[in-house]
Amino acid sequence: MLHALDPHSNFIKSTEYIEMMRKQQAHYYGVGMQITVDGPKVVVMEPFPGSPAWQADLRRGDAFATVDGHDTTGMDTGAVADLLRGPKGSQVRITVQREGASEPISATVTRGEIQTSVVDAFWLRPGTAYLNVSSFEAQNVGRDVEALLQKLGEPSVTGMILDLRGNPGGLVNEAVALAGRYLHDGQVVVSHRGRAEQEQVFRAKAQPSAQRYPIVVLVDRRSASASEIVSGALQDHDRAMVVGVGSFGKGLVQSVYPLSEGTGLALTTALYYTPSGRSIQKPLDSSQFALAAATAHPNGTSEFHTDAGRKVTGGGGIVPDYLVEPPAETRLRAVLDASGSFTTFATGYVADHKIAEDFEVTPALLDDFRVFLSQRDIQPAVGEWSIEREFITNRLKTEIFNLTLGVEKGDEVEAQRDPQILKALEILH
Repeated sequence: MLHALDPHSNFIKSTEYIEMMRKQQAHYYGVGMQITVDGPKVVVMEPFPGSPAWQADLRRGDAFATVDGHDTTGMDTGAVADLLRGPKGSQVRITVQREGASEPISATVTRGEIQTSVVDAFWLRPGTAYLNVSSFEAQNVGRDVEALLQKLGEPSVTGMILDLRGNPGGLVNEAVALAGRYLHDGQVVVSHRGRAEQEQVFRAKAQPSAQRYPIVVLVDRRSASASEIVSGALQDHDRAMVVGVGSFGKGLVQSVYPLSEGTGLALTTALYYTPSGRSIQKPLDSSQFALAAATAHPNGTSEFHTDAGRKVTGGGGIVPDYLVEPPAETRLRAVLDASGSFTTFATGYVADHKIAEDFEVTPALLDDFRVFLSQRDIQPAVGEWSIEREFITNRLKTEIFNLTLGVEKGDEVEAQRDPQILKALEILH
């Protein structure tokens, strides 16, 4: 019934409501790792540094076999995560299959309190900082940004790339905190208006150290809601240039009402508007949704301008100032990713080699990887291999760094070949 209104109004089951609250609180009791699906298996994507999983030597690429005696074959990540979480101090028995190991590896892990973060920051080039915010679902986004940039040394920043690609949104207050730190005190970040409520305006609270350098924001088709609020505010106030492809276009405000038996109701009650007055929401299909009329023409005008007079577009996401498509997915790249070849090969390689920060992928290592692929019936043509050689080199280095020096170091390697990041660097400099 609720889905007939719009795509985002929803009844929230008790398990979903608990998970939503857990994400907002940014902590839980468990072993501390990210997991993902690789074919029929759930595998370790990243153990959090210092977590119980890290201390138990669980590694990226480990494939779950059993958790407390439960066979995990065919389970999704949610089901495995439920088995891994539990009361603080309790123990969980985990058995995994590891590439290169002849027998399954078992570990008894004591669950602890896990603090989660969706923020990452590092130096991309001297003076140029890279800040990635993957979600606004947690209540600690603003706090983590401040802590990370203080640790990085924000007074030394001469330019910043703010990466909101793939960020599906979340809490509006966290989006306002992030955008507001880069704006002047009192500037409008976003407003929302609904049929049954007065207009609410959210204003910036500036961070003095964040006023001194230019910014480029990266968005893509999966950047939605709160991430569109941030990119739209910085664009409208001419505080940042936006690079990438058009964002998702989710500008409907959901109010969440607790219901009985631990359930909830997410009901659309208003629309978001950027400082220039443009709606973020893309029009809905009138044949599917009752709220289509409210989104077809949410603005009284079709032309909007930034503070400096630049024309910007409303009514369907954030349109970048510089359109830069992501690299095309080739046949070979798709096969290598789907087969998990990079992670599997890297896992075997790091078991026998010590990796330092000056590590580079050599031609001999590329030859070994090609033999490894051939043994798994993946035999790219000479032309394919030649075209994708640089991509393969970077991905191997990324995975090897992920396994040994941490995902942050792997991200730094990936960033050096990302065409949207490279365009952002060109604009900054």
